[in-house]
Order: sequence, then structure tokens, then C-alpha cells
Amino acid sequence: MMMERALKILMTGGLAVLCALIAIGNFNYPDLNQRFVQHVLSMDTVEGPMAAHGLRSPLAWEMGFWSIVGGEALAAAFFAWGAVELARARLSKARVFHEAKRFVYAGAGCAFLIWFVGFSAVGGEWFAMWQSQIWNGTPEAFRIFASILLVSIFIALSDCEIS
Repeated sequence: MMMERALKILMTGGLAVLCALIAIGNFNYPDLNQRFVQHVLSMDTVEGPMAAHGLRSPLAWEMGFWSIVGGEALAAAFFAWGAVELARARLSKARVFHEAKRFVYAGAGCAFLIWFVGFSAVGGEWFAMWQSQIWNGTPEAFRIFASILLVSIFIALSDCEIS
């Protein structure tokens, strides 16, 4: 039982590190990633009728980029807080430990909005990011979201002492 809880705490901390490193990288080196958002939203490397969806507004590019960075930082904060809450509850009854998972769920929700809704649905489908040979972030977004989803599923599982 204690090993399972320790692993859930460790994995939640790992999600916090992943999201924090992504957010910090975007914050410290925004040029490349702002260009990425600009090209995806403007659809300047996509051909065909879907290119009409493109946004040509630098303000939209800037808002899109900083919204992504803010969401990444928020996900990191939720996962970090979740790891702290789980660590505090590690010696508690099953119900208390299970309730401490709420911040992990909030982090998973942020991650879903960023990497699935934002990158896969909006970027990938509406802005046809998958068609771009240069600015296609769908594989990386899937890698990040799938990792977070798999860890979140494990953390959400009932602990062995819950019947």
C-alpha cells in the first residue's frame, strides 16, 4: 500500500516537472515558440480552402502563445500542489488520500485543454497543423497528453485498501 502511494506521489511530481519545464522553456525562450504559434494560426504553410481559417493578427498570435504558456504553468502548479497534498495524506485513511487527488485531476484537466483541445483539436483540425511539413506539433502534443493521461489514470485508480 505505501509503495503504491509513494509511486502516485512520485508520478504526480513527475507531471509537475514535465509541465513546469515546458512552461519555463516557453517563457525563457519565447521566440521560437511564438513563431510556431504564428505559423500555425496564420496557416501560412497550409494550402487549400482550409487556409481561409488562418488568423493574420499579431495580437491573436501573442494572445494564443501566452494563453498556452499560462495553461502549461497552471497545469504544473496543479500537479505540484497535487504532489504536496498526496504527500501530506500518504499516511492517512484511504478516503483522505483519495480526496487529496483533486489537484491532480485539475492538472489533468488543464493538460487536456492545452494539449488535446488546444493542440490536437483546434491547432490540428481547425488550423490544419497536421498538413504543415514545418509547423506540425500534433505528435509532440499527443506524446505529452498521452503521458499525462496514462499517469492520471493510474493515480485515479482506487488504492488497494479501498474495497
